[in-house]
Amino acid sequence: MSQLLLAFEAVEDEVPVCQIMGSPEFPLLSEGGDVMIGGAFSIHSKITQPPLSFTEKPTRLTCSSVNFREFRFAQTMIFAIEEINKNDFLLPNVSMGYRIYDNCASTLTSMRAVMALLNGDDWIVGKSCSGQSTVHAIIGESESSSTIVLSHTTGPFQIPVISHSATCECLSNRKDDLYQSRALAQLVKHFGWTWVGAVNSDSDYGNNGMAIFLAAAQEEGVCVEYTEKFDRAEPEKLMKVVEVIRKSTAQVIVAFMAHVEMNNLLEQLTLNNITGRQFIGVEAWITADSLVTPNSFSVLGGSLGFAVQKANISGLEEFLIKGFWETNLNCNRTNWNSMIETEPCKEIQDLIQLKDNDEDVTELRYSTNIYKAIYAVAYSLHNILKCSQSQGCDKMVKVMPWQVVESLKQVNFTIKNGDQVWFDSTGSAVAQYEVVNWQRGSDGSVQFKPVGYYDASLPPGQKFVLNAEVITWPGGKTELPVSVCSESCRPGTRKVLQKGKPVCCYDCIPCAEGEISNTTDSNGCKKCPEEYWSNQNRDACVLKSIEYLSFTEIMGVVLVFFTLFGVLLTLIVATLFLINKDTPLVKANNSELSFLLLFSLTLCFLCSLTFIGRPSEWSCMLRHTAFGITFVLCISCILGKTLVVLMAFKATLPGSDVMKWFGPTQQRLSVLAFTLVQVLICILWLTINPPFPFKNMNHYKEKIIFECALGSPIGFWAVLGYIGLLAVLCFILAFLARKLPDNFNEAKFITFSMLIFCAVWITFIPAYVSSPGKFTVAVEIFAILASSYGILFCIFAPKCFIVVFKPELNTKKHLMGKT
Repeated sequence: MSQLLLAFEAVEDEVPVCQIMGSPEFPLLSEGGDVMIGGAFSIHSKITQPPLSFTEKPTRLTCSSVNFREFRFAQTMIFAIEEINKNDFLLPNVSMGYRIYDNCASTLTSMRAVMALLNGDDWIVGKSCSGQSTVHAIIGESESSSTIVLSHTTGPFQIPVISHSATCECLSNRKDDLYQSRALAQLVKHFGWTWVGAVNSDSDYGNNGMAIFLAAAQEEGVCVEYTEKFDRAEPEKLMKVVEVIRKSTAQVIVAFMAHVEMNNLLEQLTLNNITGRQFIGVEAWITADSLVTPNSFSVLGGSLGFAVQKANISGLEEFLIKGFWETNLNCNRTNWNSMIETEPCKEIQDLIQLKDNDEDVTELRYSTNIYKAIYAVAYSLHNILKCSQSQGCDKMVKVMPWQVVESLKQVNFTIKNGDQVWFDSTGSAVAQYEVVNWQRGSDGSVQFKPVGYYDASLPPGQKFVLNAEVITWPGGKTELPVSVCSESCRPGTRKVLQKGKPVCCYDCIPCAEGEISNTTDSNGCKKCPEEYWSNQNRDACVLKSIEYLSFTEIMGVVLVFFTLFGVLLTLIVATLFLINKDTPLVKANNSELSFLLLFSLTLCFLCSLTFIGRPSEWSCMLRHTAFGITFVLCISCILGKTLVVLMAFKATLPGSDVMKWFGPTQQRLSVLAFTLVQVLICILWLTINPPFPFKNMNHYKEKIIFECALGSPIGFWAVLGYIGLLAVLCFILAFLARKLPDNFNEAKFITFSMLIFCAVWITFIPAYVSSPGKFTVAVEIFAILASSYGILFCIFAPKCFIVVFKPELNTKKHLMGKT
């Protein structure tokens, strides 16, 4: 039964006496002294419940399976106390004693140990209840959950509890787990693991630590696939956790557990052959020797985690290996083999068998904290007892536990290895961790190799340092494991979250045309500037290609060829007419207008060249005005020739004097007048709103059409409309004169030429409007060339044929129809 109940009786002088209700609890290791320090460690990790018949008093709980690491803690506590007792400067005339209990990793036995530390084991009936604890401070426990039980129980008595490894933030607002949990999230993020699993002990330590980690992971952009927890006494939940791990896709597991739960999980993972996972551990288990078994490396090999720095205390190693066994066990003066069956060796016979085990001495870590804790208590007692080297300590001073608590808040000292010790307002020391990696040594042994450090006292950005080059990953691989829900989206794509899944699960969608993303895992694409366009990979903006009809491209070369060919033909015709200017055929068709028409046709052919090449301010104004004026000049000449034919036949009628009103002078003036109208329209157009070079970015998204904007559409269509009006008028007049009697009636050739001209330009309008980019210009040039060739061939080809091939027809009699 637990010794929780204290009874008070009244004696004759009314002074209360105390009596333990039940069997006393004896310490596993103890030594008397003027001041006493208590210790509580899980020296054994398993407990056997006695059979409960409910007919007799149950037997004592049986502890088994030595936890060698916890036993080293107890040894270190004894070493520090003995070192202080030998020190002439610290508590010079006061001896420190200790009472160390084994709580067997159980809350029940932990409670019994706490009550034993408060009550002592030498109470007798009738002894007065002084209300004074038998210890002035307690060192322990190793786990946060057990430390919570310890601190809650001792709290009302204001007995200081100093834990060497409890980090839970729930302990007086301690920040150790706060720093460690955030550091875990930063460690996971550092390696790009955004998809992890999380398992924790179902205890205050595990639940608080995991809650902080989950919040920190969310801030770092790390997603947690699952969060599972179990208690060491819940095998059903453990099996559920194992099954979740087996089915999960996350390759990284953050284990925020005490070493006992981690050991249970390790056993099941090994039995189920679940290997290859990257474990991220906390200080509670990452360097626990109890986890190193022949098969554990297949599961935990490559694990990373935070650990307390190794102990570097001179004399400790020799004491652990030799000094403790010679001076601190009661069964040490005779032969070990004959004494282990006698009292008091029975209680510690499983410890005696560890006498020659020294493999773990070089890997001790929390021993430094225990060493510091003992010295912290010693310095606080030193201050309370007003100790000095010359006069010693005042033993008359009655030390109260609350005084030790207050004095501990003020201590600030440096131990012999150079480490400074002090406590902040929350009761925590500075959080400093090594980052360790489970590696296999050259001899096949498991080593906890330091690969970095974390120091919460350093400025932001300098707290976390890691040497990734020396890290060994699970399975002995040298490549960094990948643990993501979705592969990273390459530049040129953006993330689209998958419905109903965490933010780390997404699909990669290519950026739309004209948009880019130049970073990995971009949440969105950004539009390129107006004159830029996305490249093929959609990861950079490039200048849009500028398109215009150039002289060097095939289409431009072809159009230039036909332009120059038309000019050449026109010059040949003009030369031929010039040579034969005195012949009846040339004279009969108004040679002056013919030469003017040939000149205008030459200009019409040449004006098409102004439409080719990079548009400029001058070329834009020139191309449309030159085109408009030259074509009006051409049509005016044809119109004049048509009127000459009509007037010539009118003049043959008796009494007609029409020709005197439409002689050469009137013909020149009519051509000039018709042309001046077009010149006036062009001047108004250029003055009010002239054409200008324009980068058209609307028609094509991926390229710029460099073209000549019309400026004023009214001006453009007025120019075209005026040309069309003259052409229609010319066509009508020529059509009316087509049947006039003459062996060579020019009117019918003019009719054909105007028919072709009108057909070309009527077809041009829809083609011009619908043609994209440089093809708009090509259509306009084609219309100019087609109509020019039509006029040239229809009007001049028949004449040239007669002049060259039928000279016998080039006579006045033939033209007059007299032959």
